[in-house]
Amino acid sequence: MNCDRLIIGGGASGLFCAVQSAWLGEEVIVAEHGKRCGQKLLITGKGRCNVTNNCDVQTVLKNIPRNPRFMYSALSRFAPEDTIAFFESLGVPLKTERGNRVFPESDKAEDIRGTLVNACKDAGVRFVTDEITELIIEKGVCIGAKSKSAEYFAPKVIVACGGKSYPVTGSTGDGYKLAEQAGHTVTDITPSLVPIVTEERECAEMMGLSLRNCTLSLFEEGVRKPLYSELGELLFTHFGMSGPLVLSASAHIGELKKGRYKLVIDLKPGLSRQKLEERILRDISEQPNKDFSNLLRKLLPAKMIPVIVKLSGIGGFKKGNQITAEERGRLADLLKELTFTVKALRPVEEAIITRGGVSTDELSPKTMESKLVSGLYFIGEVIDVDAYTGGFNLQIAFSTAYACANA
Repeated sequence: MNCDRLIIGGGASGLFCAVQSAWLGEEVIVAEHGKRCGQKLLITGKGRCNVTNNCDVQTVLKNIPRNPRFMYSALSRFAPEDTIAFFESLGVPLKTERGNRVFPESDKAEDIRGTLVNACKDAGVRFVTDEITELIIEKGVCIGAKSKSAEYFAPKVIVACGGKSYPVTGSTGDGYKLAEQAGHTVTDITPSLVPIVTEERECAEMMGLSLRNCTLSLFEEGVRKPLYSELGELLFTHFGMSGPLVLSASAHIGELKKGRYKLVIDLKPGLSRQKLEERILRDISEQPNKDFSNLLRKLLPAKMIPVIVKLSGIGGFKKGNQITAEERGRLADLLKELTFTVKALRPVEEAIITRGGVSTDELSPKTMESKLVSGLYFIGEVIDVDAYTGGFNLQIAFSTAYACANA
């Protein structure tokens, strides 16, 4: 089967590259091993699809912790404003929410997936359900690919297979095998934007509790400055913590050794340490005969109170007027620095994205073409570039796809 451009993988980057290429007049085939294209889009943004972030290119780059310089050219040519214009031009109204996150007004991820698939079909893109197992490379040039039952020939072959996260959506790591067959370096594959397992059991005691407007900081042993610190939301679980802040913090965690990383929560980021202690003293003076645990109701959610009582070392039934200045100070410290030890990351299958992939040193940042094999391109999550939550990873998918389509 012959075409101008063979795209292996029908995810976000593959579909976007397909429609852009077809609009340029190329004959395009998308080979997807799953039954439906764009399955992973349906679970992004909790089923609403956080399609991009409404910000400038410099802000996107600041939210890419790994290899941001590689993305500069692609983002300069296709920025978040272009992503927004693309979907709105195809009849998908978008809205911007807190943190500049962009969603379809319908809050339905299917609108994004369906729009990409339909745009491809309208442009004449051919879809085949087939699992590509091998690239066809002759004399340093990729001329096609093959499956167990068919061969596909094209002067441009694009690997858009995604990573290894959420394999039920089709991301099974096939792109890494194809890259290695072509002689490419694939960096270590680890989970990113993934929930964190903690050593302490207190998280399980607060399971289901969601905190908003707290600050989470990630510290590495022996380093005074936090690796990550941000205001936002987090969720306590039976194994540790999840939620937007935790997922972003996970992107900064390297090799895990016992006690190497600490997560520190500031429960009252709007108050300085001194102001918080004054607030505690005021609460006590207003109701001096109340039990300590009851006094905490004005400060904390109910599910957290037993944990704070235990960690503070102050008896829950101790009256307010019996609490010492030292104990008040200890409580203020605890509320400003509630600390947990990172034990592990949840499996890559639970990660939103995969950290690692095809080495950016071996790809052209302008076209995404391999520097080792002519006619071979890599786009999207299969590349060793990842970002924080907030629509930045889908923007990487679209920008790399656009650069490749216009190569």
